[in-house]
Amino acid sequence: MCRLLYQRSAHAFDASIPLEKFALIAKNSKEYQGHGWGCAYLQGNKWQLYKSLKPVWEDADLPHTQTTLLIAHARSAFRDRDIALENNMPFINGDWVFIFNGELHGVKIKEAGRIGAEKIFNFLLRFYRGDMRDAIKKGIPIIERRSRYVKAMNLIIANRQQSYLSTLFNEEDDYFTMYVRQTTDSVTLCSDPFPAEAGWQPIKNKTMRIF
Repeated sequence: MCRLLYQRSAHAFDASIPLEKFALIAKNSKEYQGHGWGCAYLQGNKWQLYKSLKPVWEDADLPHTQTTLLIAHARSAFRDRDIALENNMPFINGDWVFIFNGELHGVKIKEAGRIGAEKIFNFLLRFYRGDMRDAIKKGIPIIERRSRYVKAMNLIIANRQQSYLSTLFNEEDDYFTMYVRQTTDSVTLCSDPFPAEAGWQPIKNKTMRIF
């Protein structure tokens, strides 16, 4: 059960600024978010990836690069297992970047992946035929049906142009609700509002939105 961040702007911004706010959210979370973290950001129209096993709030090497698109994930590993750098999100496959927050039990899907989140990402990509919204709408109900229980399944899949947010949770509304802040030239999605920052709106459960 992790923390998610997505920020896109028409104008370049210093990635460390939202990451410092994100780090504070992760540090103050009721769930421990210190099993490493990672981020992906655009530089020269190419994805750059940074991952660390340090808690994000203890990492002195937050990227300070100028970018127009940032995706970050702070990890809370299920039962403190599989703590390895390669298991940290974001995951990248071609143009697509993926981050996930949730907990599923008894999932019966056959898919490649080191951990459950990566398997979900690859499973959704099976349905991609040029329309990611359609792929998510087809894939998520199948994962639900093939799971004994879904505590939560929030995810963001993004490319250079758009992000696709899917929310689903059956417990702990206060913890799993996603939030959005939009201006005329930017959009930010996060697991919690940035501290002392107005303009954030909660996103309803069982929502699929494109930004």
